[in-house]
Amino acid sequence: MTGPLVLCLNPWVYDFAAHDFYARPLGLLYLAGLLRASGFRVVCIDCASRPLNGGKPTGKLPKELLPTPAAFRGLPRRYGRYGITPADLKQRLRRLPQPPVAILVTSLMTYWYPGVQATIALAREQFPNIPIILGGIYATLCPEHARRHSGADSVITGSGEANILEILKDITGIDVAPAVHVPDPDNMAYPAWDLLSDHRVLPLLTSRGCPLSCPYCASRLLEPQYRRRRPESVISELVYWQQKFGIAEVAFYDDALLFEAENHLFPILEGVLSRGLLLRFHTPNGMHVGLIDSRMARWLKRANFATLRLGLETTVTGATRPDRKVQSGDLERAIAALREAGYASQEIGVYLLIGLPHQEDAEIVESSRQVRRLGATPVLTQYSPIPHTVLWSEAVKVSRYDLEAEPLYHNNSIFPCWPEFSWRRYTCLKNLAMGKV
Repeated sequence: MTGPLVLCLNPWVYDFAAHDFYARPLGLLYLAGLLRASGFRVVCIDCASRPLNGGKPTGKLPKELLPTPAAFRGLPRRYGRYGITPADLKQRLRRLPQPPVAILVTSLMTYWYPGVQATIALAREQFPNIPIILGGIYATLCPEHARRHSGADSVITGSGEANILEILKDITGIDVAPAVHVPDPDNMAYPAWDLLSDHRVLPLLTSRGCPLSCPYCASRLLEPQYRRRRPESVISELVYWQQKFGIAEVAFYDDALLFEAENHLFPILEGVLSRGLLLRFHTPNGMHVGLIDSRMARWLKRANFATLRLGLETTVTGATRPDRKVQSGDLERAIAALREAGYASQEIGVYLLIGLPHQEDAEIVESSRQVRRLGATPVLTQYSPIPHTVLWSEAVKVSRYDLEAEPLYHNNSIFPCWPEFSWRRYTCLKNLAMGKV
């Protein structure tokens, strides 16, 4: 392709801990797919990835220790940059076939913004006169902070697919008609996953948004409208990627994968099986516990769902429960159905939130014990306060940090809603959750 070049960057992760097995910058890849279909030449660089050896990613996600930010002074944890080295990024930028007309940078966790800053600064060093556009989760949830601190020329909020071509026209003067209908999810170009170097796991999105409104979740803020793709569209994409790359592992990125499965997930899985696609499915985002019955469990087993994660959050019921999506008896029925379908306890992971405002340790311990008694495995998930969610105002009240002024304090690794950070407390709760004590 000989069109104008657009550079897409997924920034480094700056944090105390990180891994990349299921993490892919899917929003950025959709933008790249749209631009490529519209005649642009696109290059994607994933800074939060592993180094290459012979063209293939190797080893764990590397970490280079960095000075701990002043905001975390005294915290007994080691801060660092995860991903490729700055030298590697500089080399990749110098190897671009031509200077880009624009640089698109995405952002994920709000508290990862130092990685956004560093990535933009290095790109600016290499291309001082090229406009840099920032989008993604941090840009959407903390737009004013991003405009002041990211170093980008412009910050866009929400999904960029509907207006990215107009934005590029305003910045570059290049007028390109969209090659696909936006925002129809069935007619969007496939995400440019092939432009990444790591093809172990395909990220798959069969729907956008979520019909639920959990008080700790930002899904409705990031995608206000819940839209599903036609099952035939999803099946065609899976066939395409398997023929192109021989994919075997697929991770669903949906927030409501099981919703109205009769008209959505079941036809997708039927199509996968009827076409003989040999795939293993993973659900890192968590599945709705209340929607798993015997029929659903049998479908999941038959279609080779290998990594099951159930979104429970807590076994507490009644007025103190942070959401209303799980009713009494839902967890028991879901786990019993999955066990009957042939899943072992270690194959059924149940997400339990830890670090919620006003949450007592006894609640976490009892929830973990109940999950184990029912024949599943508790998976403790540290709570991160997310701006504009229902639970945000309560988190601001109880946190020992100024959450509104500094996104670094949203970091779940520091347990911002605990009275103080305690690694011993967390380790004890984790051991109790796993039944080790």
